[in-house]
Amino acid sequence: MSGPDRVGVGSELFAALAEVTRVGGQLSDVAQITIRGALVLCGEVCVDENVSEDDLYAALGARDINRDGVVATVERVTPDPVQVGGRLLVTLLATRISADQLAAVFAAIASVGATCERIVHLASYPVDCYELVVRGLDHATLREAVAAVAQERGLDLAVQRAGLHRRAKHLVVMDADSTLLQDEVIDLLAQEAHCADEVARITERAMAGELDFAESLRGRVALLEGLDASVLDRVRERLRLTPGARTLLRTLHRLGYVPAVVSGGFVEVLAPLLAELHVDYLEANRLEIVQGRLTGRLAGPIVDRAGKARALERFASEVGVPLAQTVAVGDGANDIDMISVAGLGIAFNAKPVVREHADAALSVPYLDAVLYFLGISREEIETQ
Repeated sequence: MSGPDRVGVGSELFAALAEVTRVGGQLSDVAQITIRGALVLCGEVCVDENVSEDDLYAALGARDINRDGVVATVERVTPDPVQVGGRLLVTLLATRISADQLAAVFAAIASVGATCERIVHLASYPVDCYELVVRGLDHATLREAVAAVAQERGLDLAVQRAGLHRRAKHLVVMDADSTLLQDEVIDLLAQEAHCADEVARITERAMAGELDFAESLRGRVALLEGLDASVLDRVRERLRLTPGARTLLRTLHRLGYVPAVVSGGFVEVLAPLLAELHVDYLEANRLEIVQGRLTGRLAGPIVDRAGKARALERFASEVGVPLAQTVAVGDGANDIDMISVAGLGIAFNAKPVVREHADAALSVPYLDAVLYFLGISREEIETQ
């Protein structure tokens, strides 16, 4: 049925479909879309091959619906081989998504013999986000084709399997520095200790591959020796949450998801802040403090790249969810293992090497955009 929407039009269609049993068929699917009063409402009915279109049309009484501009049509279709393939969810996100960008994505979908069954506009502000339900036989080829176009056209992208598991209980694990937070805690501590330049040089050597994370962390923490522990409170007060972080956490809590933080930063700085944000799961490094001063050493094992992945696995076990229902969000090379082991790994404003290991990438500055990759719309986010 198509035409101007009117009160009761759905009731009329389903009353007609209820008559399909007269020709030995049954209802198998329904879909509807209404944009600015223009309606398309479809019902799929399975019948034997010997039932003609005229017989079905008469049984449905579809002619009685043709009024007030609404037109009912009946068409026989034979399932295409691609329709028996599995479904994938393709989520596209950008500040604004143009028709040209969508045209390129749909051309990529068609180029591998796949079809789009449904389009949902999840958000129009502060970013634009569409979720496509795509059916195809070769998922690997489909992912590759769509990812290539998304990168070329400046679109953030997630491709994941469809299913009810997306709305099951999830564990969402985030890095802290430059992900949940805009800041790097070690840099703020270095400013307090008047050794910012020295810390920056060690960081540069680590990024150049001259030092591993553990060695670079020990070197930077050593420069904090003698610092009064009271500066930890001052640094915490200076921390800035990433835009959208509070919205992300509030929405996760409301929907029954479990947020967690796994960081190469420091428990002494992060724990009080996360307690205020009602985040109960935290794994981070610990500073050794003796008689109210930092010793320049760490207490306990270092939370490095492998340690982050182990923490995610442990939290998932404690929460009681399989790894397939975990989400990891991070920006640095130290997050790669965590992103790789999670059911959905998201690179947030990350370097290319991190994006290569992630299932999805975000280049917008809003952390709550993570919610769109979970199929949560802007309308749901704003529901109090």
